[in-house]
Amino acid sequence: MIELSELKNLLTLAIQTAVSAGKLIIGVYNSDDFQVNLKSDSTPLTLADRLANEEIVNHLRKSRIPVLSEEGRDILYEERKGWEYFWLVDPLDGTKEFIKRNGEFTVNIALVHQGYPIMGVIFIPVLNQLYFSLKDMGAFKLNDITSAIANTLDIDALVKKSVRMPSSDTPNQPYTIVASRSHISDETKNYIEKVSQEKGSVKILNKGSSLKICMVAEGKAHVYPRLGTTTEWDTAAGQAIAEESGCLVHSLVDGNRLIYNKEDIENPWFIVKRND
Repeated sequence: MIELSELKNLLTLAIQTAVSAGKLIIGVYNSDDFQVNLKSDSTPLTLADRLANEEIVNHLRKSRIPVLSEEGRDILYEERKGWEYFWLVDPLDGTKEFIKRNGEFTVNIALVHQGYPIMGVIFIPVLNQLYFSLKDMGAFKLNDITSAIANTLDIDALVKKSVRMPSSDTPNQPYTIVASRSHISDETKNYIEKVSQEKGSVKILNKGSSLKICMVAEGKAHVYPRLGTTTEWDTAAGQAIAEESGCLVHSLVDGNRLIYNKEDIENPWFIVKRND
């Protein structure tokens, strides 16, 4: 079992890593050539994905904890099934939003312990915004974080500069549902229609990447239903942050918390909702 002091050091490392990767992503974002290719599942892969992945893996390896990344997904289950702790990484979550240049993409880093995320870091490179959490410590949002800040302050100092989530000024009405900007399914549309009939007045927020989970964690939305395909690296960091901010992240198949390091890395349909 990793002690709290060391977990705090690991969280500091994860934040420094995410901000560093974000800087590389922005360099590509502001260039003329994204070098877009298609992966085997027909999803796009850009130069920014590749550079961020290399940066993150190189940084996190210093911890001597295994790393499972979207861009390194080929590690066999027989090798990873015995991992007690491991980093679960999406170096660029929201590649479609990146290509559209709408800014709604993130760097996601989670630390998973015995199947559940205990630490989450989500960095928004375009805004220099950071969401982070550690089990039993809480979930936080920090604006205007730079490499200089990330590399000079320890986690306790970063917490002091941050806002604990959910924010206290969260409006209760109208009931707000957050949905994918690029991957909304017919089942999700049906869910929204059903809730609209029940609640009467419903507001819809469309967001890309893990920002959808962040909206619920922050208290800007009441619920995020995901009735469509996602994989473990899409949700681990967001789940850690959402649960520490008082949210439930449950499978719509069996009602249990999402679990990680399965042989099949796809998630079931799930829902993120406020529990407070």
